[in-house]
Amino acid sequence: MTRPLQILCVLLVAALVVTPFAQVIMRGVFGRAMIGAEELTRVLLIASVFVSYPLVVAARENIGMTEIRDALPSPAPRLLALINTLIGLGISVTMAVITVQNISGNMRNATPTLGIPFWLFLGAAGLGFAGAAVYHARRFVIQLKTGEL
Repeated sequence: MTRPLQILCVLLVAALVVTPFAQVIMRGVFGRAMIGAEELTRVLLIASVFVSYPLVVAARENIGMTEIRDALPSPAPRLLALINTLIGLGISVTMAVITVQNISGNMRNATPTLGIPFWLFLGAAGLGFAGAAVYHARRFVIQLKTGEL
């Protein structure tokens, strides 16, 4: 799951860079603006943030307050690590479910200029939170089996 997400994130960031660059070239060289470039840039920014979230969780780079946890006497660090992972899992699952529910209520809504459907924004968020939930669940199982923090 990690490799396809990495590829998708690279493509989203590439499109995020190319879109404003093309807008500058179109205005500066051809004297014409690209209609909806700003709107597309916002969509790409939102998508890149949410789609990359599972990669942050997989790399264990999300906020975990590890300095405080590791300064505590045993067995508190292990217990807090498990609680932290469970809370992350719970929040990710909750947000994924809420996002899917919101998609069903916004199927007809779209951005004003390009008509980009809102389900694309919400779909990126849903994908991100669902992917993060998978990685949190995987991490929790590893923590239970191995005792890792």
